[in-house]
Amino acid sequence: MRKSRGSRLGRGWRAPVHWAVVSTTQDISEAISPQQRTYQIRTYGCQMNVHDSERLAGLLEDSGYVPANEGAEPDLVVFNTCAVRENADNKLYGNLGHLRPSKDANPGMQIAVGGCLAQKDRDVVVKRAPWVDVVFGTHNIGALPALLERARHNSEAQVEIIEALEAFPSGLPAKRDSAYSGWVSISVGCNNTCTFCIVPALRGKEVDRRPGDILAEVQALVSEGVLEVTLLGQNVNSYGRSFADPEIPRSRGAFADLLRACGGIEGLERVRFTSPHPAEFTDDVIAAMADTPNVCPQLHMPLQSGSDRILRAMRRSYRKERFLGIIERVREAMPHAAITTDIIVGFPGETEEDFEHTLDVVRQARFSSAFTFQYSKRPGTPAAEMPDQVPKHVVQQRYDRLIAVQEQMSLEENTRIIGSTVELLVATGEGRKDAETRRMSGRARDGRLVHFRPDGAIDEAIRPGDIVTTTVTAAAPHHLVADAPILAHRRTRAGDAAASGQTPKTPPIDTTPTGVGLGMPRLGAPGPAPQTTGCC
Repeated sequence: MRKSRGSRLGRGWRAPVHWAVVSTTQDISEAISPQQRTYQIRTYGCQMNVHDSERLAGLLEDSGYVPANEGAEPDLVVFNTCAVRENADNKLYGNLGHLRPSKDANPGMQIAVGGCLAQKDRDVVVKRAPWVDVVFGTHNIGALPALLERARHNSEAQVEIIEALEAFPSGLPAKRDSAYSGWVSISVGCNNTCTFCIVPALRGKEVDRRPGDILAEVQALVSEGVLEVTLLGQNVNSYGRSFADPEIPRSRGAFADLLRACGGIEGLERVRFTSPHPAEFTDDVIAAMADTPNVCPQLHMPLQSGSDRILRAMRRSYRKERFLGIIERVREAMPHAAITTDIIVGFPGETEEDFEHTLDVVRQARFSSAFTFQYSKRPGTPAAEMPDQVPKHVVQQRYDRLIAVQEQMSLEENTRIIGSTVELLVATGEGRKDAETRRMSGRARDGRLVHFRPDGAIDEAIRPGDIVTTTVTAAAPHHLVADAPILAHRRTRAGDAAASGQTPKTPPIDTTPTGVGLGMPRLGAPGPAPQTTGCC
């Protein structure tokens, strides 16, 4: 059922129309294609948002938009937002405020807000920033082109939020950011109920994609030269419990089977995944990682806290000993695996003793790196209403201590690698000081960042997407240095594509009745936009 209401909101703007249900395919096909309007997408948050932004770029380019040149003012700015951190709201509305003078000077400019914060705030966005043209949610990113056209035609802001996923996002077009590495979603949503996390409320319950569709997308990317894929899910190791297709039986071993199946794709050199949950991480996944040559020896295993009492308050259904047991079994199967983690400092009720338990796990686990966060309240989460919120100065002090311990562990672990031979997938923009140091950067198979000297390469010029082999000569907490001579350099199709500025592009296709359709990548610029008449 569609709902609408209208009233004045600021000069020249009326309150948005709100639809509870939208027909995405129909809306896209009816949208009037803009004539070479330029766009810019600003992405915040996790890898899910990065991949969603690839879908948004694909949708816009299939509708006739072109990327704005660097430094030029675009005709359309899309904010793909995150709601995890406390300052997410302030950051968004601050950025929207900075755009208002441009909007006032150029009324034809459009601003769209999507992602988790849009799903959470809904009508609030246009109340606080009435110069915004479109607000869309996490479940209907495919509606963006039609909503932009409606807002342009009606001179009225369009807010469209739906409560459940209608089609798996991989059925939408996508403009990939990289010629050599690609994200592939295996599921969306999350069935966990962590008290600090608002993601399940905004992304919905877990929906798993059909294995055949995942493997077909991976194969299609590889056929265009992509060397590395990262399998994405809020909780990848629960894959197989919530298939969208009712004809596929539930399978507790589905994720391990998927990893092994990726091993059979010729030309796929590296497989990564993020993120698993310690409560559901099983030994069959460890075995699949160890036995499948192209699955990288890298594991991101979120800890959050080393205190059993705090883990219980977080509603994380594992304890310290189980977590450390997983790390031990992974290292037994893959001695050189790099293990990373997430840690929250200052969760409500955290005592000095609780924090010391976290430091103890950091010292025992010896993470190669950690993503560390100071706890921040998120309205709508149980933790925001808990008593004994930890004072800010205490949180900061503990956070600084955690950083010091983790950096020591990272440096010690990286120092062990000095003298080792590493195979690097050359990357774009990984080293901020590469121009000054005359180095290039790449990722080792275990995910570590390595800055290397291309001097004396035994082949032609090294390009992003190529593979080089070199020797580590120095270490720092967050990277390795390889100033030794290049031992080998392999030019790749991904390097050819990167050098020519091409990335895989996924055209739109029809989705299946279960909403888990597959888009097949192609290289190059999108074809001409279809000519349409009339209005939406």
